[in-house]
Amino acid sequence: MPLWNDGSAFILSLSQTWRLYQIAIVILLAVISWAVGKMLNPKIDHWLRSREGWSKRRLRFAIHTKRRVPMILFVLMSWLIVSAMREVTWPSRSYLIAAIGTLALAWVLVGFASVIVENRVLRRTTKWGLWIYVTLYYLGITDEIGDVLDNLAISTGDFHISLLDVLRAVVVTAALFALARMFSRGSAEKIQNNDDISPSMQVLAVKFIQLLLYGAAFFLGLKVIGVDLTGLAVLSGAIGVGLGFGLQKVVSNLVSGVIILLDKSIKPGDVISLGETFGWIQQLGARYVSVVTRDGREYLIPNEDLITGQVVNWSHTNSFVRLDIYFGTAYGDDPHKVRKVAIEAASNVSRVLSFRPPVCHIVGFGDSSVDYILRFWIDDPTGGLTNIRGNVYLALWDAFHENDISFPFPQREVRLLPDDLADALPDGTETGENPRA
Repeated sequence: MPLWNDGSAFILSLSQTWRLYQIAIVILLAVISWAVGKMLNPKIDHWLRSREGWSKRRLRFAIHTKRRVPMILFVLMSWLIVSAMREVTWPSRSYLIAAIGTLALAWVLVGFASVIVENRVLRRTTKWGLWIYVTLYYLGITDEIGDVLDNLAISTGDFHISLLDVLRAVVVTAALFALARMFSRGSAEKIQNNDDISPSMQVLAVKFIQLLLYGAAFFLGLKVIGVDLTGLAVLSGAIGVGLGFGLQKVVSNLVSGVIILLDKSIKPGDVISLGETFGWIQQLGARYVSVVTRDGREYLIPNEDLITGQVVNWSHTNSFVRLDIYFGTAYGDDPHKVRKVAIEAASNVSRVLSFRPPVCHIVGFGDSSVDYILRFWIDDPTGGLTNIRGNVYLALWDAFHENDISFPFPQREVRLLPDDLADALPDGTETGENPRA
């Protein structure tokens, strides 16, 4: 009732002549600032689009500033009008304009402060919470509004929760999570820029810091709003037992992910093959590993499969990979010359290593060809294996044609026997069948 009476008295006071003048001035300033903001909006957009080399954070801050240009113009014009009116008349005749200008300035500052929160939901929650609180605080009615919200409550025995508790929990938790996100991102950038820490340990350190900060933000938020954490200990234990049985696979993947990070068996950038999947590791997650193949597909492999299954890590201790290709030449070609030409052809391919020279060996005498194996080394398996094999095969094709070395193909001889021999079987018996039929 006191809040209602104060509000009614304030509304009745607006009917005074100078209060009406001030309301008209405020409306006029709002219309002018909105119109000027609309006129400046295309120019600001064109200027922002021409900014090259700006960081993502800087561009986001500039966009937020552009959206608040009308409010900034309103604040500036309001205080210019207040300063001019206080020079020629009583301060009480510009009090309402000054109050609205001050409140608009507080809103602008809150809007700029919320830019540091990158998560959209957290940013909006924090911004609206601060706007409402600043408005109530400036109007001097925080205690009255708090009493009203506290009376809107649900009470059962010792349990009591009010709308004020809910709003306080949302705002405090959102602010703490925003701070946790900001600190975790800053820590992650410093850790990832440290070359003395291995990639797997960088991921583990970042995940640990995020878990620590977000967990601290959650429990601090509960503590600030007055939740008894001792009661949560028994509840969390019971929930943990139930989740342990129901989420065995999830927990197994989480533990497997920690083991992978600790033993450094795989790390971001490694080239692995698991079954028919061949690609390089893009990201190590808490539950899965992201593997990107050469055709652009991204496979999300559970961590448990990498622990329990057989994984080929092509770049575990080093990035050297030996590749083998097979070919054959005709029996009429000199094998010594073939080996020499094959080695020279493979050595001229760009990705083939020169300090680990290719070798070529005879592996057998086939039905139609002399069979060889050509072995060579590369140190960039992320560049692909099929393409380098194809380049070596093309180099062999060109080199063999230049040196008159032929590629054989299966051949069969068909002999036509004379008629007098064709009618006789090997044991001397005669037959009336025509072998040419």
